[in-house]
Amino acid sequence: MTDTGSITTGRWVRDLRELDGSMIALVGGKAAHLGELSRIDGVEVPAGYCVTTEAFRAFTAQVPGFDELLDRLAQDDPAGTAARIRSAMESTPVPGDLAAEIAGPVDGAGRAVRSSATAEDLPTASFAGQQDTYLNVVGPAAVVGHVRSCWASLFTERAVAYRAQHGIDHRAARMAVVVQEMVDPHASGVLFTADPVTSNRRVVAVEACLGLGEALVSGQVDADHHTVRDGVVGTTVGATEPAVRAAPGGGTWTREIGPELRRRPALTDAQVLELARLGRRIEAHLGGPQDIEWCLADGRFRIVQSRPITTLFPVPVTTDDRFHVYVSVGHQQMMTDAMTPLGLSVWQLTTPKQMAEAGGRLFVDVADQLASPATRELILDGLGNSDPLIRDALQTVLDRGEIVPAEPAAAAAPPPGVAEPDPIDADPALVEELVAHWRASLAGVERDIAELRGPELFDFLVADLAELQRLLVEPRSHQVIMAGMQATWWLNDRMREWLGEENAADTLARSAPGNVTSEMGLALLDVADAIRPHPAVVAFLRNVPGDGFLDELPELPGGTQAQDAIRGYLDRYGARCVGEIDIARPRWAERPTELVSVLLGNIDNAGPGAGRDRFEQGGQEAAAKERDLLDRLRQLPDGDRKADRTTAMIDRLRTFAGYREYPKFGMVGRYSAYRRALLREADRLVRAGVLDDREDCFFLRLHEFHDVARTGRVDRELVRRRRSELAAFRALTPPRVLTSDGETVAGAYRRADLPDGALAGLPASTGLVEGRARVVPDLAGAELRTGDILVTAFTDPSWTPAFVTVGGLVTEVGGLMTHGAVIAREYGLPAVVGVAGATGLIRDGQRIRVDGTSGYVEILTGR
Repeated sequence: MTDTGSITTGRWVRDLRELDGSMIALVGGKAAHLGELSRIDGVEVPAGYCVTTEAFRAFTAQVPGFDELLDRLAQDDPAGTAARIRSAMESTPVPGDLAAEIAGPVDGAGRAVRSSATAEDLPTASFAGQQDTYLNVVGPAAVVGHVRSCWASLFTERAVAYRAQHGIDHRAARMAVVVQEMVDPHASGVLFTADPVTSNRRVVAVEACLGLGEALVSGQVDADHHTVRDGVVGTTVGATEPAVRAAPGGGTWTREIGPELRRRPALTDAQVLELARLGRRIEAHLGGPQDIEWCLADGRFRIVQSRPITTLFPVPVTTDDRFHVYVSVGHQQMMTDAMTPLGLSVWQLTTPKQMAEAGGRLFVDVADQLASPATRELILDGLGNSDPLIRDALQTVLDRGEIVPAEPAAAAAPPPGVAEPDPIDADPALVEELVAHWRASLAGVERDIAELRGPELFDFLVADLAELQRLLVEPRSHQVIMAGMQATWWLNDRMREWLGEENAADTLARSAPGNVTSEMGLALLDVADAIRPHPAVVAFLRNVPGDGFLDELPELPGGTQAQDAIRGYLDRYGARCVGEIDIARPRWAERPTELVSVLLGNIDNAGPGAGRDRFEQGGQEAAAKERDLLDRLRQLPDGDRKADRTTAMIDRLRTFAGYREYPKFGMVGRYSAYRRALLREADRLVRAGVLDDREDCFFLRLHEFHDVARTGRVDRELVRRRRSELAAFRALTPPRVLTSDGETVAGAYRRADLPDGALAGLPASTGLVEGRARVVPDLAGAELRTGDILVTAFTDPSWTPAFVTVGGLVTEVGGLMTHGAVIAREYGLPAVVGVAGATGLIRDGQRIRVDGTSGYVEILTGR
């Protein structure tokens, strides 16, 4: 053994001062962080030692049936199995030589015995509160017994569930235990080096109570709350009675606080500032925002734990000290899921404006546009028309004065798509010409890319992405899209002004020709018509074996007809999928099972010819609405002129509205061709032993993938790290607006016209509907009946086939001109979008009312 002062290091025990962040596998996250903390100048950590994971391994080898129980932990009854594991561990004696080494440094003074699991206090999973801590443990035997209890706490029900949620193998988890000198403090608490509510990295938040922090953690006291920003302390004094103290014979006891202390904060402003400075020092050393536990005794702060704050949304990296305001691209694209590195890089090459990246999502910096008087209203109105919550959040930032106004000479240009082009008259031939050009261009890509390999493939992709970018911003295409949107706004504004008619364009746009996305939903009804007469095929689809099921269909009566219908659909729409802007997402052509549940819903809930009937009905409703509006307009003063202008706008709406969906359809078709070629290249690299798995390519940016194909070498650690990061990013909810201080700014509707308890949103498609809420996180698992109300986070075009069944739509993300809203209007579905937290506030199966005219949702049953 090596003597390190009062604590000896041996086979199973290490002095905390010997530890660092590289030793998590041996000492767990908490102990490794304490070792790092002890190395920071000016940071005081109570002395102690760590009982290593090797000791845990030696002990569990003596526990009867431990390995067998561990094998069963991921099976049917994890809670019951975990309880049996804990019972077996607690009843097994600690071997004598191990117990002697654990107890060796212990005298009669109190100790804190604290778990330190290998999957604890990590950047992607903190495991805060998942395992046990014991305070003021007195005597060698008691310390050994409590170390064993800490080992057993690796298998509490909550710890087992947390590991399962984060995809951590139970066998890979190990438990070390920290034994430290017990501190009996004047005050204790937690320190966050970023505001845990707003995520602002410039704000330090401190919670403090008298005595031990156990009172705060257990909720016995309402702690004092302090914030520090730019050296200014803000304080809210809590109800700090009672205080938990170390008891003389071991353990803790609760002590009442005198009235003179109840009215005073536990810390002075000077102490809060000192603690904030300590927090910043620790944050700088550990490389990110920290959740720090501290205690104050004899006028000195001791740090007893520091873990990464894993709930903060990352901040885009910048190379300057300017204040930036980022708007989420995912909220505009109806895809807020985290994207792969390959998906991000391909999307960046698709768009004309470079975007910031954070948390696997893309953001546009609008600070310059907000600073300039010339573009401020353009950006607020342009984004506000899409998502009022974004506008409100941006206005909040402006009202706080954090954006310095630009000089007129330095006025920033509006971002692409914000400035409106000149309007054009209805011209169906122009739309036909644009669509034909998209189709011909895609056919050329599919032909030219088919045989490309290696560097030639990547050179082609870079060149064609530049061509795709040009097509997406082509002036005539943009003019047609804006003409349809301008017509929508004009009709809604004028009909409201002249006739008191709300959202008139919703009905006028129904069954507008050429909308490839709405046609996609109706076409799946036609597929259902082809399958419905064949009971054997329908029964087969109810228990579909896998994505190769199409090849098995001809063995069934009617199977050839069903196969032809499904393949015909996939030939037309198979490039689509949920989250289709990420090239890493499997397409329907690859995973046709993604459509089976919706297809079965059509078979069960719709009748023959439903697609044709629905389209014809929409056209009739639009024509009837047009006649009604024009008749009423002609009764007004100057009515003929108003009717003529309205007729022209309706023609423009119905001619141009459908085309808005086509550029993205063309882009997704290209992405599908790119994906097939890139996966062929990945398969070649797997065969050559360069990549371990074809999907490793998704964790490389496009230029990195090019380098791997060219050199035959890959950084496997980079791939592994990015896989882990993506898993963590997927657990985060991206904000609509994010500042360079890390603050997530939430907008509000600020409406006083809502019924009590109603959930506010944006009225996206007029109408009122009541029905059963179906909270659906994944289209593939959707089990919808006619009249159900679909509640989900977002709907990109791939969700359209489900719209033909449901009676209404509620989403957390969306705007008036996003895909879900457009198709809801096309199908006549009442829709409210942008309902913050809808999938958590509304429970599956509840009866709800959706008011798509006024923009709110009411929960009618099961509140």
